[in-house]
Amino acid sequence: MPRIKLIAGNWKMYKTPDQTRDFFHHFLPLVTHHDRDEILICPPFVDLHAALESAEGTNVMIGSQNIHWANEGAFTGEISPLVLQAIGVTHAIIGHSERRQYFGETDDTVNLRLKNALEAGLTPIVCVGEVLEEREAGLTEDVLRRQCTRAFHKVSTKKADKLVVAYEPVWAIGTGKTATPQMASDAHALIRGEAAQTFGHEFADKLRILYGGSVKPENAKALMSEPEIDGALVGGASLEPKSFAAIVHY
Repeated sequence: MPRIKLIAGNWKMYKTPDQTRDFFHHFLPLVTHHDRDEILICPPFVDLHAALESAEGTNVMIGSQNIHWANEGAFTGEISPLVLQAIGVTHAIIGHSERRQYFGETDDTVNLRLKNALEAGLTPIVCVGEVLEEREAGLTEDVLRRQCTRAFHKVSTKKADKLVVAYEPVWAIGTGKTATPQMASDAHALIRGEAAQTFGHEFADKLRILYGGSVKPENAKALMSEPEIDGALVGGASLEPKSFAAIVHY
């Protein structure tokens, strides 16, 4: 059975609630009847209400850019899966390269966040990927294996059914560089192999692996035509309605 592609927009630290409503006002008419792929937008936390209200009753889902490994407690600045669920959020990005690079996220904290997201019934999008130095040193495979092994540690196959993985070559994020479709496909095949070792081949065949790294309307079709690529995690190009709609329609 073919895997349904997921086209996800990560807005990072952009847009006010009013700008969020304005985005949806222009974006929704462009994707109203699109049912080939799933569409997801992950705005900043303060924009979640505006996004959920705007997307209510449509084919667009709303996700969070992070999630904590505890349901509540003294964790200033973090977000609880119970709070996200209560307002209608369905997905959560975990371990984005920027969280790893700037905020001390590790493979182990990714694992903790993943377990809690699954426990809460949310769809986690676990990000993995190598930096430029690792790519140039020929360490891509080692890095991806380590990140997957630790992220999946002690996660049961039964609980992991909603898991989504996003491969983001960090050297291609916001730089204008993009991994070639073949490079991305090779990395996805390796990730799928790691998932097969942990969860079994049947699970791995169904696992959706997204590509993230300077996805634009111009390269979306070539990337999405690779059988190993099951969607996209889009950064900058998801901030503009026409641009993101063009990627959705690849």
